[in-house]
Amino acid sequence: MTAQHAPVTVIGLGPMGQAMVRRLLAGGHPVTVWNRTPSRAEGVVADGAVLSPTPRDALEAAELVILSLTDYAAMDAILDGAADALAGRTLVNLSSDTPDRTREAAAWATAHGAAFLAGGMMTPAPTVGTDEAYAYYSGPRDVFDRHADVLGELAASRYVGADAGLAQLMYQAQLDVFLTALSALMHATALVGSAGVSARDFLPEALTTLADIPAMLTAGDSTPVGVGEQIDAGLHPGHLSTSTMMGATADHVVAASAAAGIDVGLPRAVQAHYRRAIDAGHGGDNWTRIIDGIRDPR
Repeated sequence: MTAQHAPVTVIGLGPMGQAMVRRLLAGGHPVTVWNRTPSRAEGVVADGAVLSPTPRDALEAAELVILSLTDYAAMDAILDGAADALAGRTLVNLSSDTPDRTREAAAWATAHGAAFLAGGMMTPAPTVGTDEAYAYYSGPRDVFDRHADVLGELAASRYVGADAGLAQLMYQAQLDVFLTALSALMHATALVGSAGVSARDFLPEALTTLADIPAMLTAGDSTPVGVGEQIDAGLHPGHLSTSTMMGATADHVVAASAAAGIDVGLPRAVQAHYRRAIDAGHGGDNWTRIIDGIRDPR
């Protein structure tokens, strides 16, 4: 059987797991599934997947096994009793956890004779298999290359290195941006809401601000990549938005939030970033200087 139609096992049938199963079935792959709650498999079984009665049977059904679980503890709970069936398999764990926990899982899988790839799917379930979807992967390069075609059917694959924890680190870093932005949107909506402005009216305005952020990473004639190079080199030219200017704005957001009686935890955290930079004598540097205090809060 060619890689284009190789059998695949998917363990974990939340929205993401179900979306991946359907995409693999559409690509002509025989798909075996297992889920702790069997009723969640009914839809994908109706679409052509085969429900396995046990995790061991699911492992034995395919060389490539994709895990889509809440965290790595769920992998332990499901696979511990079938660890002797791991030999010769490739586990691709797309669950969320810490990089260190991911490295521990990779060592555990390897000790039981399995190859291990860690992955982070940077897409919601409805966009799996579309041009919008991408995923980070890390682990042995030869293992990634062997399964790249199948994994590429789910999302564009970005290999980031041999260290199993790297894909998880990239995933969590992206979620850092995502979750912080969502909290900022809700905080700002609560702030204007204190004066009677509706969320319906305000959120479109807030989204235009998010769309303007790329311009903040284009310092003068630099490209966004150029700004990244400047940060890597420890260069923070202060000819545009300085730490002092941005810090003053952060002070005003905290004051406005306190006056409105809403939570000030998020704006105070942002304020602290600028105060560190200013107190360290970098008020005249670009706002990117706050990364120093984030890297070393001492």
